[in-house]
Amino acid sequence: MSELSFEQMLEDSVKTVRNGEIVQGTVIDVKEDEIILNINYKSDGIITKNEYTNDSSVVLTDVVKPGDTMEAKVLKVNDGEGQVILTYKRLAAEKGNKRLEEAFETQEILKAPVTQVLDGGLCANVEETRVFIPASLVSDSYEKDLTKYAGQEIEFRITEFNPRRRRIIGNRKVILLEQKAEKQKELMERIHEGDVLEGVVKNVTDFGAFIDLGGADGLLHISEMSWGRVENPRKVFTVGESVKVMIKGINGDKIALSRKFPEENPWLNASERFAQGNIVKGRVARMTDFGAFVELAPGVDALLHVSQISRDHVAKPSDVLSIGQEIEAKVVDFNGEDRKISLSMKVLEPAQKPASDEPVYEDAPEYEAEESVPEE
Repeated sequence: MSELSFEQMLEDSVKTVRNGEIVQGTVIDVKEDEIILNINYKSDGIITKNEYTNDSSVVLTDVVKPGDTMEAKVLKVNDGEGQVILTYKRLAAEKGNKRLEEAFETQEILKAPVTQVLDGGLCANVEETRVFIPASLVSDSYEKDLTKYAGQEIEFRITEFNPRRRRIIGNRKVILLEQKAEKQKELMERIHEGDVLEGVVKNVTDFGAFIDLGGADGLLHISEMSWGRVENPRKVFTVGESVKVMIKGINGDKIALSRKFPEENPWLNASERFAQGNIVKGRVARMTDFGAFVELAPGVDALLHVSQISRDHVAKPSDVLSIGQEIEAKVVDFNGEDRKISLSMKVLEPAQKPASDEPVYEDAPEYEAEESVPEE
């Protein structure tokens, strides 16, 4: 039996490789544009930068070091120069596809960094596999600017998986909606009418403000924003502001809010402040043909009838008064039960002297003339 040459024994000691085979090797050198692997074959394996990643910003020497072990897939056993051409990214993509297919079937929540922000959505990378998240599926509310997600790790589910058409769609919105539904359920189970909560202004409209209560939104109507009058909610609240609100009512999943706290009700001490006979100051809030409504305090309005504006004849309040004008008047009637107060400016005016210069006393009682009795 003939002895084997050293070259034959060496060749027999190394394995053979084939196109498409997965091999494991040790990094023996890293250059700017390629990685060299010892794959226990007569030739070293080469992974070019293009076959390592699709990210052109990656610096190979920063992510791979000599001595690292790597798995790669054989693209070509002999590139014409005796080298074995390998791919790392394609093997990773295959593994990624398999991982994503499993996640699609089980509806597992995945977490991955956003690698690219496009006009139509976001791209995330799962084990070197690209997942596209359309703008409509990024959030549970419309977001015009998606750049804030660049580089962030986000959670999503795979809701469409078709690798042949390179269509792998992620959905973040569905997770947010599920989380919101769970928080809403927890919130609705613990809140009751009359509870006072801390919330955050989410949106402001002409008719009110929507307040995020930490699981559900409640509507703070313009009529419930203050005991006083609010003309424009946008002048009172700003988005993102923290506010204290009271649960006024709960109807299904709708929550009505109020900032008219009972202990701050201005009518609680109105009977003392605006008792009949008191001289008060107020601001003209609105006018009608029959009189003007004067705000004596936030939430407390009084009627100044047109006949009580002046001793002189006044055809309509707007002839002598204006909105916002400060006036002084006397309370001539107070009805706490119906929350009605009547004012008079006229009684504070000095009485006009008659032409005869005879003194005239305001509110003086009238006496009937005595009948003459004939003498007996």
